[in-house]
Amino acid sequence: DWQAWGYGVEVSLGIAVARPQPRAFDVFTDLARLVREVFEIQSLLGRVDVRFSVIARHIGHYQTIYRNEILTLPHIAEIEALMHVARIKTAEGLPI
Repeated sequence: DWQAWGYGVEVSLGIAVARPQPRAFDVFTDLARLVREVFEIQSLLGRVDVRFSVIARHIGHYQTIYRNEILTLPHIAEIEALMHVARIKTAEGLPI
């Protein structure tokens, strides 16, 4: 429960990674792992290469993380941010 620890903002970032060098994706993800507020990184197929789940205490805190941590990562071609408003369903078991 992130809110119990004072984190009230969750944002999903869809990121397209530019690949000017063969190891660009690996360099990007290795450095992204170091951002403490990025609690999940998913690799995707499609227009977006990676999805981050980012938590922050409030919107000002998120803006600081975004500007100082996320935007400084190398090889970003495009970012789409989606602010979480509510979790409608979270499955806790297999649908069997």
